[in-house]
Amino acid sequence: MFDFFKAKPKNYEDISAAEFHDLTLQPNTVILDVRTPGEFSSGKIRGARNLDLMARDFTNQIQHLPKDKTYLVYCRSGNRSGQACGIMAEMGFKNCKNLAGGIIRWPFETL
Repeated sequence: MFDFFKAKPKNYEDISAAEFHDLTLQPNTVILDVRTPGEFSSGKIRGARNLDLMARDFTNQIQHLPKDKTYLVYCRSGNRSGQACGIMAEMGFKNCKNLAGGIIRWPFETL
């Protein structure tokens, strides 16, 4: 009758750092860091583009991205990037991957 407590199915995938790393090496992937510019400047994954989830124009920036790419999305802990993946999926993006645990669980090189 009421679906107040029913979890909404995720329309993106949480992946491990190893899977994320392997996908960064594949063609047709875009790495998005959805942290603040200050966080981004303190260390990022090679090839990442910064689109701050908390910026007022986040959805405007996202809508101009091609929808036929694979998007690898991360933040500090995986929470904001999960939100960003959800927003992107609602906007028609079919292949969004969230770095489970965020960059704090990233064992590979950062810049």
